[in-house]
Amino acid sequence: MRYYPLILAAGLALLGFFLLRPAAAPPTTATGPTPASSPTLLVHCAAGLKKPVEQAAALFRSETGTEIQLQFGGTASLLSAIRTTHRGDLFVSADSAGIEAGKKFDLVQEVVPFAVQTPVIAVAKGNPHRVASLKDLLNPQLRLALVNPETAAVGRLVRTLLGDSYAPLAQKAVVTKPTVTDVGSDLSLGAIDAAILWDSTLALFPSLEAVSIPELAAHSEPASTAVLSSCTQPQAALRFARFLAAPEKGGAILRQNGFRPVEGDPWAQTPELLLYSGAVNRLAIETLLRQFSDREGVKVTTVFNGCGVLCASMKSMVDNPNAKLPDAYYACDLCFVPPVAAQFPSVSVLTETEIGLVVRKGNPHQIQSAADLAKQGLKVGLCNAEQSTLGFMTRGILSSLKLEADVRKNVAVEVPTADFLINQMRAGALDAAIVYKVNAIPQAEHLEFLPIPHPGAKAVQPFSIRSGSTQRQLAQRLLHFFQTHRAQFESAGFSWRGDELPLESSRIEVPEWLRPNKDAKP
Repeated sequence: MRYYPLILAAGLALLGFFLLRPAAAPPTTATGPTPASSPTLLVHCAAGLKKPVEQAAALFRSETGTEIQLQFGGTASLLSAIRTTHRGDLFVSADSAGIEAGKKFDLVQEVVPFAVQTPVIAVAKGNPHRVASLKDLLNPQLRLALVNPETAAVGRLVRTLLGDSYAPLAQKAVVTKPTVTDVGSDLSLGAIDAAILWDSTLALFPSLEAVSIPELAAHSEPASTAVLSSCTQPQAALRFARFLAAPEKGGAILRQNGFRPVEGDPWAQTPELLLYSGAVNRLAIETLLRQFSDREGVKVTTVFNGCGVLCASMKSMVDNPNAKLPDAYYACDLCFVPPVAAQFPSVSVLTETEIGLVVRKGNPHQIQSAADLAKQGLKVGLCNAEQSTLGFMTRGILSSLKLEADVRKNVAVEVPTADFLINQMRAGALDAAIVYKVNAIPQAEHLEFLPIPHPGAKAVQPFSIRSGSTQRQLAQRLLHFFQTHRAQFESAGFSWRGDELPLESSRIEVPEWLRPNKDAKP
């Protein structure tokens, strides 16, 4: 892992100064509107989840006044009905395959996991037939039942996991039924001797016990709530999804019913999310943040600033138990993630943008390259290397081109973020500046952008969720919201990279051109 002590030391030294002056961009808060009173939600729910979801719905109704209409069935049957009727607000799926099928047909949008389930062999208490393996299910004296893989999640999963071993079981089964509760009921009544069900289903039938086998035990499936594309009241729908996943609400009910809840966000009618963002990202995300807040019915407070300032601020708060660390961090470039990698262990790259020269329309000083910034009498603007990603990268570019000393003679101003430079260019206070391309695009009528032909003249913007955040699910949905709005980023001038796999922060290294010398480590 490579860190940046020089950046942090300078950033921390300057932190007191920056905290005492107005921020480059004060925190902005987006809050969703107050929901309509007493809405009614139509929820399609997998039958095996009936008991805890019914209890959670009753508690939710008593606390919020929202009515919940529940329709139960096998996962595949529910999806078929949703496709046919285009009605409903939420789909509660027993496994990820149900969610993926919903996405395939554009039936679902936001997904909120709330529990995990594992398939097991179910038998009567005491295991009278001594079932201990998959082979034992083929005993001619044993009456086996299976859940239909065409209608229910566990049936589909078992068929996939067992592969060629599934066909003999299907041929042996005396009955196949559409839901886990149908099969569990038959087993509890003694009509059959064994079945393959979710481990959580057995909590509905005290007379049954589970037999775990290697072929099934290694695989757990998330049970999730998904907002349907047909939903007309997403705030209320997402509120119930959050309620079901909240550890002290739905999580407690799930645990009482034999389920293993996931670590959801603590319950709040209106959750609050704190986002730290590099200033360059503001051009693309400010509108999206309002849209996200409105849809979720949440409050998002965003602090925009240079990443040097943001990193120094976060670093100074780590050991303060009363400090409010951000839930998510959207950096201007990958190089400002390693200083806080301990808190942000993984990143998802969303975009990139070029770094180049900006001059007034018509280019009156005939500036063509970075070397021209050293022309006598020019007034040049740069971002500060200790405060911002752009300044840090600019210094690296100029140093690698052996231009830093010459250009610095003409530097009239150094600022935390490029928007200051754009404003001063428009006001005529500067002749040239180094900015991100996305900063210059909105001012194309007045300013010209000239790319710098250097391998490092681009910044890559990563989004990361803090490992200790209490709003990790909400932050994950914000990331997904950004990922589904590619056009918004491209219209702001960014190049899209949001389809790439996540990257471990500990694997991020400083590019060669940013290192002071070949032996120095960041």
